[in-house]
Amino acid sequence: MLQTPSGGAGNGTAATDSGLMSIGSVLNALRDEFPEVTISKIRFLESEGLIEPQRTPSGYRKFSAHDVERLGHVLRMQRDHYLPLKVIREHLEAMERGEAVQLPVVGRQRDGASVSEPPEEPTAARIGRQELLTAVGVGEQELEEWESYGLLTPLEDGAYGAGAVTVALLVVELGQFGIEPRHLRVMKAAADREAGLVDQVVAPLRRHRNPQTRAHAEARTKELAGLTVKLHAALVRTALGVRLP
Repeated sequence: MLQTPSGGAGNGTAATDSGLMSIGSVLNALRDEFPEVTISKIRFLESEGLIEPQRTPSGYRKFSAHDVERLGHVLRMQRDHYLPLKVIREHLEAMERGEAVQLPVVGRQRDGASVSEPPEEPTAARIGRQELLTAVGVGEQELEEWESYGLLTPLEDGAYGAGAVTVALLVVELGQFGIEPRHLRVMKAAADREAGLVDQVVAPLRRHRNPQTRAHAEARTKELAGLTVKLHAALVRTALGVRLP
């Protein structure tokens, strides 16, 4: 359970005598577990109806311990399960009705604990179209739109590769911030160029006569893919002026 700071006096954001907390205190309480959470993120989740803090007559937000615990639960479902906000909202509503709801697990599991990064090697080699729609919580129209922009491409038998769920959930998540699939074409094009660069590097290994060298090509591909992803993320954060962790 999320622990709220005790006392906290002296910084102007301490809990009031009524036990309510300012948004600054909530941010401080969350940062140990969620270092990248921001005030803007908290306000966004409020605008989506996932939390409903009280308001003072002058309009300042005041959060109860229940609000903070609920907020932590929302952030955990995003981080550990890659769930879109629609599914998170339905899950919270079911919990409030006293229903036992099991969260779908999209990411990998290691030693019984969820891993926060997108899966490098999902357990399923492929996923059917209807299974993908169910896992992501969208309809045919959304999926067809993503396909039209090249964000998802079905295999010859109509199924999708293992990474499709992760891609789809991230598209949904970005959509919560007003970023539409058509805006993501530039990211898809950049990813294709990066993949092409990696392929150029490992292609000689794949064509090598030595079987061990050819086998090494896959490991080298994974290594280079990881480095390009990290570089891409660092370049985007630097361009936006976001502090790197």
